[in-house]
Amino acid sequence: MCDTKGTAVGTVLLENDRMRVTEWRFAKKGDNTGWHRHAYDYLVIPMFDGTLDIDLPDGTRVQAHLKNGVPYDRKAGVEHDVISGNDFECAFIEVELLEDPRPA
Repeated sequence: MCDTKGTAVGTVLLENDRMRVTEWRFAKKGDNTGWHRHAYDYLVIPMFDGTLDIDLPDGTRVQAHLKNGVPYDRKAGVEHDVISGNDFECAFIEVELLEDPRPA
């Protein structure tokens, strides 16, 4: 997922021809993924209740309020830096869909 290095730790848990599953762990408030652009459609499953700050290429910052176990999905092409807004360690699971979404 990441093109640049942030302070959050990404650990690939599973990878095959169809998907890549990565745990992203933020040890403290302010830890970040680093700027990156998603090459694939993906979904995120938070493992905490809390917030993530999302920096966007136009210079804006939005806040995402997440609930433990409640997933959300995004299309390929999303560019951002994800920053923990929490005063506790938190993590989420990211599942990238590596297959071409277009029918054969």
